[in-house]
Amino acid sequence: MTSTLPFDDFRNLLATLPRADTAAEARVRALFAKADKPRGSLGRIEDIAAWLAAWSGRAPPAVNRPLVAIFAGNHGVARHGISPRPVAATANAVELCAAGGAAINQICIANNLGLKVFDLALHVPTADITEDAALDERGCAATMAFGMEAIAGGADLLCLGDLGVGNSTVAAALLAALFGGGGADWVGSGSGADASMRARKAEVVDAALAFHGTALRDPLEALRRVGGREFAAIAGAILAARTQKIPVLLDGLVATAAAATLHAANPAALDHCLLANLSPEPAHARAAERLGLRPLLDLDVSHGEGAGAALAAGLVKAAALTASGMAAALH
Repeated sequence: MTSTLPFDDFRNLLATLPRADTAAEARVRALFAKADKPRGSLGRIEDIAAWLAAWSGRAPPAVNRPLVAIFAGNHGVARHGISPRPVAATANAVELCAAGGAAINQICIANNLGLKVFDLALHVPTADITEDAALDERGCAATMAFGMEAIAGGADLLCLGDLGVGNSTVAAALLAALFGGGGADWVGSGSGADASMRARKAEVVDAALAFHGTALRDPLEALRRVGGREFAAIAGAILAARTQKIPVLLDGLVATAAAATLHAANPAALDHCLLANLSPEPAHARAAERLGLRPLLDLDVSHGEGAGAALAAGLVKAAALTASGMAAALH
């Protein structure tokens, strides 16, 4: 494709998204209807299996190459003291994942999931969103394209997570830009902010909204101006998964905020996504409601690093096996 501006290819892609395979979905629902059980007795397990079929094009569905992709970024706005954790904690968390000692490593082992962790230039934080755009358009588009490469090695279920000190404040700014309201409506405790720090987070969000003004009405502009690298990469990964018929599980506030930018550009952009887990951040429940996303789990997990999505992947794998096993029994 040729384009004039860096975002043009993404705008074109958002306007021409592949649709669900409704025939595959119908076959799975018919399978459950024929099974020797009360109608609808498996509840959301049936819905998950049908969703997998619709967006993978396989009926019965299968999950053979599930992948957890974690994108790690740092933020210039963290200099305002919006997190009790030092910026260096992001790199430390990436190193712990690489060493196999993080919570996500253990969950991936338990559920037999692949894991990739992407360091998005942690040594170069994004610009401070209260006085500049986090990224220029070319940099944001390049990071989205990088996120699209997360599935390059192949996957049939993509679980998206994040790492980044201060990124719950950035998520609040992005959600406020997309849905309206001020900082106090969207900030929360994040990684343990007390009341005074939460107030400072709200002030930072309000300052960012005031600085960028009406430019935030464009969802991709909002993403680059008050988002960050992990947000852009997650958005790119969601789009790539759609084009490759890969269902997606979203983990936590940051992944949901990144996804919200795509939804604002095209309300059908998240049809191939499920919300894995609802974090304790009040903003997450509000954003999920606005997006029409109902979480698979509600375990008060706010750990980040894709933990909620990886936990939910076990449930999705079970739904696929339930459908395929019952199909085999019918035949």
